[in-house]
Amino acid sequence: MNVVPVKEIEVKQRVGFFLRHWGGTEMVISTGIHDCVNLDGFACLEDNKILGLITFVYGNQECEIISLDSLREGVGIGSFLLRRVEEEAVINGCLSLSVITTNDNLNALGFYQRRGFQLIDLKCNAVETARIHKPSIPYIAENGIPIRDEILLNKQL
Repeated sequence: MNVVPVKEIEVKQRVGFFLRHWGGTEMVISTGIHDCVNLDGFACLEDNKILGLITFVYGNQECEIISLDSLREGVGIGSFLLRRVEEEAVINGCLSLSVITTNDNLNALGFYQRRGFQLIDLKCNAVETARIHKPSIPYIAENGIPIRDEILLNKQL
């Protein structure tokens, strides 16, 4: 496996990845609308195929993770990419790392908390607002939980 900055990956391949895994390249969250194809990030590659990808933005001495995907769960790809972003954030003078996920995403909530993140804010019904811009956001998750709220997690660096 090889880890590279996402901007070293062909745009067409990045667009295809986000279309397959997110239904589009835009991430609509309460902190803004982000075109993931144009964000900073890192990708884990094997035979030029993306196995994992993380994107992030900087602001106010904080690094915010916008997306994190691992196509091979349980082998450390997500953890490795997260550590790589933490290192990059420290180099760039960030004091904390944050991420927003939705109430249904129990795997992400566990993943981030096991890696030192704390739940610091709940934005009730925030996904309703996001659907105004991105109506393709589902109402019910695959696990049967209604998708309604955003949860902000933070980790001090």
